[in-house]
This record gives sequence, C-alpha cells and structure tokens, in this order.
Amino acid sequence: MNQPVVLITGALTGIGRATAFAFARTGARLVVSGRRAAEGSALEAELREAGAQAFFVQADVRRDEDVRHLVDETVARFGRLDVAVNNAGTEGRPGPVVDQTAESYADTFDTNVLGTLLSLKHELRVMTAQQAGSIINISSTYGHEGAAFASVYAGSKHAVEGITKSAALEAASARVRVNAVAPGPTDTGMLDRFTGTPENKASLAATVPLARIGRPDDIAAAVLYLANDGAAFVTGQILTVDGGKTAG
Repeated sequence: MNQPVVLITGALTGIGRATAFAFARTGARLVVSGRRAAEGSALEAELREAGAQAFFVQADVRRDEDVRHLVDETVARFGRLDVAVNNAGTEGRPGPVVDQTAESYADTFDTNVLGTLLSLKHELRVMTAQQAGSIINISSTYGHEGAAFASVYAGSKHAVEGITKSAALEAASARVRVNAVAPGPTDTGMLDRFTGTPENKASLAATVPLARIGRPDDIAAAVLYLANDGAAFVTGQILTVDGGKTAG
C-alpha cells in the first residue's frame, strides 16, 4: 500500500512511539495521539524532521467524543484511514486482589478496555464504509495468562483479546482485518513501574528463552507485519511477541 494513512493512540512513549517511527520509515502518513499536548507537539515535530507527513491530535481514549474527533480529524486531513494501532494503555495499580477497589478497576479498564472499544467503534465506522482497513490492538502475554499482583491488568488484556476476535468476525465481510499483538516483557516505562528495580528486571529477563527483555522496535515490527498486505489473510489473531517466554 502506497503511503497508507496510519492512526496510533498512546503514541507518545514506548511501543506507540517506536511504532510511529517505524511507520514513518515506510513513508506512511501519520496521525499520532495522546493526552499530553506538549509531548504530542514535540513528537509531531520529530516525525516531520524524519520526513513523515505527521500530525498530533490530543485525545483521551476514555472519552467517546475525543475518539470520534480523533478519527474524524484523521479522515479530514488525509481522506481515509488505512491502519489503526490501538496502543493506549495503563498498568493501573498493581497489587494483590484483596487490595483492589472499584477505583483501581476503573483506572485500568477505562483505558485498556473502554478505550479499545471506543477506538474500534469509530475506526470501524470509517473502515467498513471504505471496505478496507487493518486494526491492530496492543494486548499483552497477560491477555492469555494469569499474573500474580496484576489481576486487574491481566483481566483488562483478556478483555482486549476477546473484543479483538469478536470485532474481527463482525468486520470480515467489509474486508477489514482486526488483530492484536501481545508483547512479553518489553523495555518501556510500564515495565519499569511493574518491576520496580533493575534487579527485578534482570530476574524477569532470565525467564525469557532469548535471554533479553524485548525492545519497543520488536513490537513495532510485528505491528507493521499485521498492517501490511503480506498479512492480508490474517484476522482475528493474537500475535505473541515475547522471545519465547510463553512457549512452555
């Protein structure tokens, strides 16, 4: 696809940022989104310096009107929407189940689950009318595993994977593909918050057969695969990218 129009939520840091630059290197036209205007404007400038046609649109994926505006603004600027990467997410408040509250649940599920659902809602509104498109949700290996002290986060990512498969079935007749990438431990700020110390991170790395924590670029490469025509017969799938951590 020549110069596809790509929308990325949660693009300001980590996997979202790496994915934006990966698409920029392919010549894609980009709309990047996040909640922080100053950082978003800086990312827009960096992408343009790298030669990309790129715009930042401030949006909170927990708000239906924000997501509607984000998608409509993408179409207003570029005339269509070819690829959407729903990356906005949070680890919430990790801790034992007995310490969780309605507030800690909402902190996690409103971004990870409601945010993904609202993004899909408005992206599919455009893509089904086009009769073409590819959507990639960002899940986690915790989307199909349990995790002590991360029950709410794991539950939210299980929901993302179920929503992904359901949306794929709904959208298939319109030639729109919906998949997810499930990263294992990846060197991002979220992992730092989960592990707490360099020692904990090193211990986690030792559980990965390839013997290293993944890089955001590793995840971006998987997203690009699912976005492009080489994956034209792939939909409703969860692509796990974890260095073999869950192979056993």
